[in-house]
Amino acid sequence: MLNLANLKEDVLLAPYTTYKIGGKADYFFTAYNKDDLVKAINQSKEKGASFFVLGSGANILVGDGGFRGLVIHNKAQNFRFDGNLLITESGSVISDLIDSSLEKGLSSLEHFAGIPSTVGGAIRQNLHFLSPDRASTVFIESIVKWGLVLEGVIEKKVEKDYFEFGYDDSILHHNKDIFVLEICFELENKNPELIKAQISANLNWRNQKQPQLREFPSCGSVFKKIEGIGAGRLIENCGLKGKQIGGAVISKKHANYIVNTGNATAKDVYELVMLIQEAVLKETGFRLEPEIGFIGEF
Repeated sequence: MLNLANLKEDVLLAPYTTYKIGGKADYFFTAYNKDDLVKAINQSKEKGASFFVLGSGANILVGDGGFRGLVIHNKAQNFRFDGNLLITESGSVISDLIDSSLEKGLSSLEHFAGIPSTVGGAIRQNLHFLSPDRASTVFIESIVKWGLVLEGVIEKKVEKDYFEFGYDDSILHHNKDIFVLEICFELENKNPELIKAQISANLNWRNQKQPQLREFPSCGSVFKKIEGIGAGRLIENCGLKGKQIGGAVISKKHANYIVNTGNATAKDVYELVMLIQEAVLKETGFRLEPEIGFIGEF
């Protein structure tokens, strides 16, 4: 049974998203370990209830009407080191793992510094980072050794190939009955000062090129690349930088970001998404595909 102390009703979802947008969930359960996560998912299935697993709240837009069902907040954040292996539950925050790895002189996660993501979200999206010199793209899949997943009602240990990683993609996008419980990352030994330098370089690049959450809430990149072309470039070429609907604005810093200036609704953001798709299709013939997920009632 679920720990009822961790179950709440009528919870506003906006504070749990990086957009700071979203209505109420009928029910909201916080899972503090992978066993709680499994129980919540399986009991929701048994009851035929709608449910959604929430991580850091990035890369999603929650509707103003909220979510009819159970939101499972994945706060399963236990992790441990075994030599150069990092075994972590899926609710762990990438930035926390970077800090802990740095303390042990273990490298590879620092490439993702500044990205607000949990491990589960990183695996789902195959989190990646284009180096400041634009010479290479580092994908999270490159350091995955194995995972523990819930497939249906069965927990199973799987190898990297199971996840069918692609650009902004994994099997988790195509099979909604699979949930990540635990991941093993294989890291490399490295001088901590060199790791710090990489973190600093990545954060500086992000500050220069991308709008920051401390300035304006956003969900990160809104659209996927298409045929190797960055969506931001296509949007900018259509003259859409600075376009505003309500409290939502296409960032002047990076056109693939729609930011919340303080009072944006999900409807504002959604209408900008539709406007961008229509304009880019009309001007270029390219149909942009959203990278973000749309959750709940709009």
